[in-house]
Amino acid sequence: PELISDSGAVPGIKVDTGAKVLANSPEEKITEGLDGLRERLKLYYKLGARFTKWRGVYSITKKFPSKLSIHSNAHALARYSAIVQECKMVPIVEPEVLMDGNHAAEECLNKTSEVIKKCFEELELHEVDLSGIILKPNMILAGSSADKKISNEEIAKLTLKCLKETVPKEVPGVAFLSGGQTEKEATKNLNLINK
Repeated sequence: PELISDSGAVPGIKVDTGAKVLANSPEEKITEGLDGLRERLKLYYKLGARFTKWRGVYSITKKFPSKLSIHSNAHALARYSAIVQECKMVPIVEPEVLMDGNHAAEECLNKTSEVIKKCFEELELHEVDLSGIILKPNMILAGSSADKKISNEEIAKLTLKCLKETVPKEVPGVAFLSGGQTEKEATKNLNLINK
């Protein structure tokens, strides 16, 4: 942590314990790690961490993500966020709709919008201070094995549309990582979104 702080960056830590099979929906995942989280966070804070990350994952198929998956992961993200803020750190909230599959970009837009809306419903229910979180969603893409891909400009346009329609104004920041895209593709998409 000292090395990170001395370089002018802020230390943080991933605090979930991974995605496991979701009970009663074995083709989907639920992220675990809430048990003992408060105690772990107190230790991480003492060690220098000032932000944390928790990732909920959602698959797209004709029947997924299910309501169960959307609700369960949003609930876990909200509980995590509330505990993190209680421990004086910033939660990175990562509801990620995976790019695996053959779905169209429009389907990704619809499912991602549903996931993010539910996530913010749960965050508000748990009284999380939205001005003290960072959202880390997926970009809106066609599935990795889809026949019809979309241009970088369309990715930027649809991603921005999704964020404008689902993310409350209080949220101060949205962060992206490239995921399955090359660094060059991701940089181009981010530049287009930032315009």
